[in-house]
Amino acid sequence: MAETRIIYGFHAVVSRLRQGAAAVNEIYLDSGRRDRRAQDLVGLAESHGIRVMLVDDKRLDGMTGGARHQGVAARVELAQLPTHIDDVLDSLIEPALLLILDGITDPHNLGACLRVADAMGVHAVIAPKDRAVGLNATVSKVASGAAETVPYIAVTNLARTMRELKEREIWLIGADEKGEQDLYSAKLQGALAWVLGAEGEGMRRLTREHCDERVRIPMLGAVESLNVSVSAGICLAETRRQRRLG
Repeated sequence: MAETRIIYGFHAVVSRLRQGAAAVNEIYLDSGRRDRRAQDLVGLAESHGIRVMLVDDKRLDGMTGGARHQGVAARVELAQLPTHIDDVLDSLIEPALLLILDGITDPHNLGACLRVADAMGVHAVIAPKDRAVGLNATVSKVASGAAETVPYIAVTNLARTMRELKEREIWLIGADEKGEQDLYSAKLQGALAWVLGAEGEGMRRLTREHCDERVRIPMLGAVESLNVSVSAGICLAETRRQRRLG
């Protein structure tokens, strides 16, 4: 029997219905909601033959751990994505593009990073099992479906995984405000992995030392730093731009 997860919020549930309705087992809707948004959701679910169960708000609170569920949740089957980086790399027909996240503890940041990764065609997101948030319902909600499309590889030893990636000729680039060169002068073609650190702290020392090079994002305004998902989006977008030109 397939493993399932509860997702919640209108955007997350509607995105799942549109992207992969076959994985949605059932939907739970607050019985007090009769607005247009709820009606549209019911209509979309019925068009896919998915049952909508009317429940009270207290049950939804219990299912979602008291999160801001907006009156809707769904039980979905987890996609059978690769769980080991070798499985991802062995299946590629283009140079690898990976995102390594060193200790992201905020589920909203991880969800946003997964969403960016999906948009930029990242082949896998790699993160340590410890000192990191991992996948949960909040991450899935923020990711808006990307948690089920982008392989998320949780590893026991991040430094060892980085060494193994180097052995497979994948260039490791750390996003670092003290980087030796700026993003727009760096060569970002070929197989590579972007490495980004935790909120506020940046990469840990050992992670930084395992990077082949460190690159900074030019900051032209008064703001000194960016959210990790924004930084990831900028770095990945520039990588894709250079690959198109190359």
